[in-house]
Amino acid sequence: MQVTDLQLQAEKCRKRLLEVIYRAKAGHTGGDLSILNTLTALYFHTMNVETGNLDSPDRDRFILSKGHCVEALFVVLEAKGILSKETLDTLGQFDSPLAGHPTVNVPGIEVCSGALGHGLSIGVGMAIAAKMDKRAYKTFVVMGDGEQGEGSIYEAMMAANQYNLDNLVAIIDRNRLQISGNTENVMALDDLHSRWSSFGWDVMDMDGDRMEDIVSKMDSIDYNNGKPHLILANTTKGKGVSFMENVAKWHHGVPTEEQYRTAVAEIEDNINKLLNYGK
Repeated sequence: MQVTDLQLQAEKCRKRLLEVIYRAKAGHTGGDLSILNTLTALYFHTMNVETGNLDSPDRDRFILSKGHCVEALFVVLEAKGILSKETLDTLGQFDSPLAGHPTVNVPGIEVCSGALGHGLSIGVGMAIAAKMDKRAYKTFVVMGDGEQGEGSIYEAMMAANQYNLDNLVAIIDRNRLQISGNTENVMALDDLHSRWSSFGWDVMDMDGDRMEDIVSKMDSIDYNNGKPHLILANTTKGKGVSFMENVAKWHHGVPTEEQYRTAVAEIEDNINKLLNYGK
C-alpha cells in the first residue's frame, strides 16, 4: 500500500473503532486511537501476516502488550480479513468470543495479553525461538508508556540485548497520558531514548501520528545489526477526534450518541479528503 492508501485505511478503521466502542458501551477509546496508525502500518505494510498464513511457522508475530486497547487490534484484524464483521459486532454482548483484552481464541491473536509489563518478555521468548529454529520471522510488541513503570520490562530489555535479538521490534505508544493522568506526574519516564539505548537497543523516534514517518521508520529497521529495536512512537491520545485529543478522561471513555455522531462526522470528512486527494 502507498502512504495515502494506508492513511485512508487507518481512517476507515478509526470510524469502525468508534462504532464498535459505541455499540459495546465499553472500550479504551483514547489509547485505541493513538495506536491505530501504527497498527495499520504494521498489518498492511510491514508484517508478514495474512488470512492464509496464520498457522505458518514463518509468519511474523505480534503482541499487544497494552492489551486494554484491544478494540484497535480487533478493527485492524477485521480490515485485514482475519476477523469477521459478524464476530466483531458481538463485542460487549453475552457469550461473545471477544473480551476486553486479547485472547488466543480470536483468530490472529498470538497470546493472551494485557497484564501490563508481560508482553515484552513473551516477545523476547518468541524472538529467541526464531533464532534457535533458524526462522526468518520477526516479533513486534506494542507497549504503552504508562506500562514502562513495570519492572519486568527492564529484565526483558537486558535479555534482548544479551541474546542480540535483532529480529525483535518493540514500540512504545508515547501519548503521555495514562488512566490517572500525565505519565510524568504518575511516574516520570525522563528520556526514554537514552534509557533504552543504554540497555543496548537500537532506538528510533517516530511521529506516530504521521503515516509517512511510520512507514519510513519501519522500512529503515536493520534486522542484521545484532541489536533489538525500540521505536518511540510519539502519538496523541484520542488521535483523529478533536474533542478527545490529549484529554485523559478518554483513556476509557465511551462516547454518548451526540459525541459519537460528531466524531464520525469528523472522521468521514477526513476520509472524503483522502478519497479526493490528487483529483
